[in-house]
Amino acid sequence: MWIVDLPPFLPFFIGAIIALLLPPKLRPVFMLLIPVWGGLNLFFTHSLSQGVNWQLMGFTLELMNVDKLSVMFGYLFHIAAFLALLFALHVKDPLQQIASLLYAGSALGAVFSGDLLSLFLFWELLALTSVWLVLARRTDRATRAAMRYLLLQVLSGVLLLAGALLHYRDTGSLSFDHIGLSSVASWLLFIAFGIKAAFPGLHTWLTDAYPEATATGTVFLSAFTTKVAIFALARCFAGTELLIYIGAAMTCFPIFYAVIENDLRKVLAYSLINQLGFMVCGIGIGTALALNGAVAHAFNDVIFKGLLFMTMGAVLHRVGHVLGSDLGGLHKTMPRTTMFCIVGAASISAFPLFSGFVSKSMVMAALIEQGHDILWLMLLFASAGVFHHAGIKIPFFAFFAHDSGLRPKEAPLNMQLAMFGAAVLCIAIGSNPQWLYQLLPWENSYVPYDLTHTLTQLQLLFFSALAFVWLNKQGMYPPELRSVNLDMEWFYRRLLPATATRVRGVVSTLWCGLRDWVMDHWHAMPQMSPSSSYSAAQLTRRMAAVLAILLLLSYLSLP
Repeated sequence: MWIVDLPPFLPFFIGAIIALLLPPKLRPVFMLLIPVWGGLNLFFTHSLSQGVNWQLMGFTLELMNVDKLSVMFGYLFHIAAFLALLFALHVKDPLQQIASLLYAGSALGAVFSGDLLSLFLFWELLALTSVWLVLARRTDRATRAAMRYLLLQVLSGVLLLAGALLHYRDTGSLSFDHIGLSSVASWLLFIAFGIKAAFPGLHTWLTDAYPEATATGTVFLSAFTTKVAIFALARCFAGTELLIYIGAAMTCFPIFYAVIENDLRKVLAYSLINQLGFMVCGIGIGTALALNGAVAHAFNDVIFKGLLFMTMGAVLHRVGHVLGSDLGGLHKTMPRTTMFCIVGAASISAFPLFSGFVSKSMVMAALIEQGHDILWLMLLFASAGVFHHAGIKIPFFAFFAHDSGLRPKEAPLNMQLAMFGAAVLCIAIGSNPQWLYQLLPWENSYVPYDLTHTLTQLQLLFFSALAFVWLNKQGMYPPELRSVNLDMEWFYRRLLPATATRVRGVVSTLWCGLRDWVMDHWHAMPQMSPSSSYSAAQLTRRMAAVLAILLLLSYLSLP
């Protein structure tokens, strides 16, 4: 039988090798079958799996640890891979095609890892495979962003490995299970996960690299890396109170940057951090309701955020840019893409009958249950903010706003089919939340469509829309400007290079001054002659001192 009990990453890795050998015309269709094969393999065999182990340097790597949490993320990643591959069906670039398969497989390998070393291997593969989706844009900006992205991703892997080894020394175990913040090792793991989860201050790789990826590559990127980090936090640090405050901060600070950002894919990158904040907050609360809310929202976010990135990818594909200042009026020739964007916007804004409504509210309800009233207000503010920048700004400035005069063709058929599939899932999950709830790892009795919650959310959305209209009419809403906005990345993209240039200038000046001083003294030395009163010993000491200074300066000038 063609369905066998394989670790979920293997179909993608095997498929990548086969795809590389296929003719270019057959490769995209074959690639589309891989998540179907992998999904069926997972569905029929996960309950029978006995685990897959691999011996490496005296350690036993557990490559298939199956529980409800990993199975839920496994289904999610297969759905995301299928939709993203369908969206990229027209792409003929083998670099993107093979990298996307290996990237999806690495994400599946990570969520089914049973030990920290296995997790480390797939953690690093996530970085090494995903960076090619940025490099494939083949622009100078994309290349520089990719290098910065890779640096932080590799740093996360180094911290993970260091934390795993210290944890093994302290406990004698490498089990990928609940750890909590109790040691140096746990803090290293916490920071490693935090980098990939885009904690405040560690988030710049996301807003820097994602907008520079290819039109299709960003769809893959939005689905896997950050969700693997959410999975790891839920696995190891559920109930860690610090995560509540980190998550609350993550929901709020991106709003201010997203409102003033002109690049609409960068707006979505900030919006992604905002949504991750809800998940991190739920993991920190640690109750069954909060954890279910966190992973349910991760499931929904992959779909509706992927849908929004698809719509902007379609615009980028047809127009060549996604600058809000230079778009508008696209609904006239891209009506279906416009409708799909509105569905994604309604979902991320948590409109009733759309997917975000049935998962975000679980985290909010858990906050109230645990008495975090102030944090609940912060998340309420964040919910209104995301409606402004993702629910209204994205579709309004891209497709309506002023008429830019652009009349591009509708998106290619494969892109439309992928967007249609994601839109159907957004509405289906929002209308029938029990389909999602039955996959949740913890016991769940939450009912999203009660009168209080529904009316509260509708009021929030109504007054947020009213505020946007009023600010826009009064000319007080931040205009779309052709500019580059930096946040924390200013330190390493502006401050550090400027400081390095200044230090290099000072060092160069000192070097030249010292060199001139040494040469002056060298030439001032008396010449040795039979009648000279200058002793050979004195000359030797002076020459030795000069040579020592020259050697020291040469050493300091080494890179």
